[in-house]
Amino acid sequence: MTAATDRAPAERAASERAAADRAASESVAAQTAPAHAKGTDAKPSKLEQLRERYAWLDHLVRAGARFSDHHGTHYAAAIAYFSILSLVPLLMIAFAIAGYVLFFNPALLDEIRQAINAALPPNLADTINPIIDQAIAQRNTVAGLGLLIALYSGIGWMTNLREALSEQWAQTPDPPALPKRLLFDLTALIGLGIALVGSFAITGAASGFAADLLAFVGLADQGWAQFLLRLLGFLLGLTANFLVFLWVIARLPRQHTPIHSAVKAAALGAIGFEVLKQVMTFYLASVTNSPSGAVFGSLLGLLVFTNFVSRFILFVTAWAATAKGVEKEAPAPIPAPAVIRPEVVVRSGPNNATTVGLLGMGAVTALLGLRAFGRRR
Repeated sequence: MTAATDRAPAERAASERAAADRAASESVAAQTAPAHAKGTDAKPSKLEQLRERYAWLDHLVRAGARFSDHHGTHYAAAIAYFSILSLVPLLMIAFAIAGYVLFFNPALLDEIRQAINAALPPNLADTINPIIDQAIAQRNTVAGLGLLIALYSGIGWMTNLREALSEQWAQTPDPPALPKRLLFDLTALIGLGIALVGSFAITGAASGFAADLLAFVGLADQGWAQFLLRLLGFLLGLTANFLVFLWVIARLPRQHTPIHSAVKAAALGAIGFEVLKQVMTFYLASVTNSPSGAVFGSLLGLLVFTNFVSRFILFVTAWAATAKGVEKEAPAPIPAPAVIRPEVVVRSGPNNATTVGLLGMGAVTALLGLRAFGRRR
């Protein structure tokens, strides 16, 4: 009986996967590290020389490596999918709200019907008016179904967003139980919605108050006053974006991160988001000029905008996670415990020592036999 040390198959497979992930991370880190950090005598390339000279460029490269290594593109696609999926229940809720408004305001409903009768042929008007009446009658069903679908798609969107942000921070928290995870994601979704509505409300209210103030003091026609008003609106928008990005980067991951580690990334996100909105405005204007773009341009533009915003949010999170003093090396995988199992080996024939002994006895017997046969002769 001998003792052999072996590991269970599942534990060995888990250890091999962890070792492979660590090797991949070390490979990416080695590829993105400057030449002086690799400890080699090879002449640094032009990019490596620029990275050694400019810290912001080195940070940009490391953030891009983190974004790619932690599946930023795939997570951005999932976030964009759930974002577009959420439009359907939101439209249903909007139609239900319109139905409630028309139900409680018969005068407005009569004005809409008169406008339809005046603008459309009689046959088409007779088709549209019953549809409006049916929509008003089914407002409760549409609102309930829209809320349920919006809840499903919203929680799915928030789940993917939180998982993506945690991945960029290289967090590996233990997944909570399903009811607990759904409750946390729903709470985060409501919090993000309140933050967005609050930021937009503050921006709009401040801008409107400033316009009323200019009109009150008699400066509404002055060019420099209007310029300052636009500048105020822009600064308020940046401030609102900064607060939203700060909360998303530092508080939406599964494990909260320090606020100070996300301040610079939030400032970058606020400025970049304003630039992205301006670029997408020109893009949508150019797309909707063609006949096909007039039909599908808005939907395609919204899809492209959502995907770019998702990528940008994950990139600025990777930027925050790779800042000096914040970035941490991945922990070494813990090897699986060794399992000692007894092993019984059953042999059907003689072992090596017995075989050698038998061969030796046979040789001696042969020699004695030959000698005795020689004496008889």
